[in-house]
Amino acid sequence: MAFGLKREELKEWKQQVRNGEIAFITHYWLDDRFPSMKTVTKVGCSDLDKLIKWGKKYGLNPKWIHRDDRYPHFDLIGSFQEDILKSENKLHQLNRFK
Repeated sequence: MAFGLKREELKEWKQQVRNGEIAFITHYWLDDRFPSMKTVTKVGCSDLDKLIKWGKKYGLNPKWIHRDDRYPHFDLIGSFQEDILKSENKLHQLNRFK
């Protein structure tokens, strides 16, 4: 379950993904499979080749891409989330939820 987002933030992320940009959005998240994780960052791009290349830079396996027809994306949690957001100068997205 996702929460903590504003509708406008989600719209902007979706538009960036559709435009073929590497787009980031972080939100609160609860999933019984990962009880210690409280947030997730979705990194999406409609250009799969671009998304795969971006992910390889951080050691992300292309098999981890959620191949949603409209909004393909990686879900980043834990140390991947923090390290990648820091590297991409987007740590403010995560800090907002701590």
